[in-house]
Amino acid sequence: MSWSSVMESKATAAAAVNVGRPASGNRVAAAFCGIDEGEEAVGGPTRGVPAAQNTMKVRATLVQGAQVFAPEPLGTQDVLMVSDRVVEIGPSLSAPAWADVQTIDAHGRLVFPGLVDQHVHIVGGGGEGGPQFRTPELSLTDLTRYGLTTVVGVLGTDGTTRSTQELLAKARALTIEGINAWLYTGAYQMPTRTITGDPRNDIMLIDRILGVGEIAISDHRGSHPSDRELAHLAGEARTGGLLSGKAGVVHLHVGSGARRLDPVYQILSMADVPIGVMVPTHLNRTRDLLEDSVRLGRMGGFLDITTSITPDKHDRAPVSPAEAVHYLRQQGVPLDRISFSTDAGGSAPVFDAEGHLVHMGVGMPDSLFTEIVRLHEELGYDWSEAILPGTRTPAAILKMPDVGVVQVGGRADLIITDGRAVLTVIAGGRVMVEDGKPLVFGTFEKSGDDSR
Repeated sequence: MSWSSVMESKATAAAAVNVGRPASGNRVAAAFCGIDEGEEAVGGPTRGVPAAQNTMKVRATLVQGAQVFAPEPLGTQDVLMVSDRVVEIGPSLSAPAWADVQTIDAHGRLVFPGLVDQHVHIVGGGGEGGPQFRTPELSLTDLTRYGLTTVVGVLGTDGTTRSTQELLAKARALTIEGINAWLYTGAYQMPTRTITGDPRNDIMLIDRILGVGEIAISDHRGSHPSDRELAHLAGEARTGGLLSGKAGVVHLHVGSGARRLDPVYQILSMADVPIGVMVPTHLNRTRDLLEDSVRLGRMGGFLDITTSITPDKHDRAPVSPAEAVHYLRQQGVPLDRISFSTDAGGSAPVFDAEGHLVHMGVGMPDSLFTEIVRLHEELGYDWSEAILPGTRTPAAILKMPDVGVVQVGGRADLIITDGRAVLTVIAGGRVMVEDGKPLVFGTFEKSGDDSR
């Protein structure tokens, strides 16, 4: 069975449980976890051992009384999570006696799926301007405190002093620390930087690698590959994805060069590459680039808007992310073709007309949730619509049906919010942030109680 088929089967494993069905002795949760109802002992090699001989209990979290958006509105519900899965959604759920349960009162709050960010510089980025402009790597709480529970790491401009090997190690570390972390193989340049020497092999043979990226097009920092070379790379990524059951996408960094998205359109005209294989990002970099992307969106392609790219005194060319989404919608692009990503940890250089660096910023992980709130508060989008670019749509791009949603069988990744700020974050069923304060820290992060 392919990786994506496994994910889909997990996401539908408890399909018989309908939202709104009342709990009945937690039979559903027990069955989902492979536990006989009434057992106090749980799972694994100690299954069936009397409780007096077995003190181990599985972790469970019960969120009570929230307005749940899955992303579709489900009304006021409780959400029961056992281990790293959502096992039941409905009113007045009770906690299973066989689990170690944490109950969270979420009355008056909103529950969203954990945010899915397909473009994060988890090992840092940048370097344009010299070594002093290398941005630092991100820690666990840099991501969790803003609701990011699934991330895809990228390299960017520097594929020399930073490596895909380093990116893989960091993704594995973040996964161990508690979130759902992946990566793309490669950097701006072509031939791109890989681990095995071949992008297809990387996708097929290395567990956390989903596709290729970020490859630079229409940017003076790229290696200016020919359209045919890009088409070949897209074919390799596509085949690697098919053979491994992964996304197999090519994540394209699009600069402000005059060709804009022409390389993508040329590939679609010359090669039998499905339109969803190529995912261009930074499309709100300029108004001209955003306008050029409309055709791709109408054709069924995915359009990724960078939430850290906003107009300011240093660079007035960008279109604000929420306004970019609204513009694309007005031009007939379906909302489910538009995604957000943060570019967190990446450099945000501003160059003058001659290519000289005049300002350096950095991508911020809080920007994704900020733009979701702007879509709702300033542009009048329902919450179910406003959260789509940061939840279900990027999950669809990554072929991960069990993230970016609140559903039985899905990953237990949730945000509890008042609609203005991220208050509580649950990743893999574990409470990572509570009342806006991290509870779980990365291996070398200091907690508030750690004076070392």
